[in-house]
Amino acid sequence: MSTLAPTAHNLEQRLQAKLQPLRLEVIDESYQHAGHVGANDSGVGTHFRVRIASPLFTGLSRVARHRLVYDSLQDFIDQGLHALAIEAEASPSGNTKI
Repeated sequence: MSTLAPTAHNLEQRLQAKLQPLRLEVIDESYQHAGHVGANDSGVGTHFRVRIASPLFTGLSRVARHRLVYDSLQDFIDQGLHALAIEAEASPSGNTKI
């Protein structure tokens, strides 16, 4: 289990290492969920948006793409990452826009 906190930087590093994306954006949207289930008092580290394009997604269904992202970040989820909004696209040629 990772001891890294769920931050945009740490999630980005993990996704880079596991999924070799051609495009990646990780946005901490926790502040938008203050007072909601899963939010913490700090306003960071609980709700993220991930926009990712990876050749590893080629031929996979949307659900399978999302599963790869979730599996890559499971230890962060175990530490309090509450919600992920995922936009995952295959990009074998690097021309996919997200």
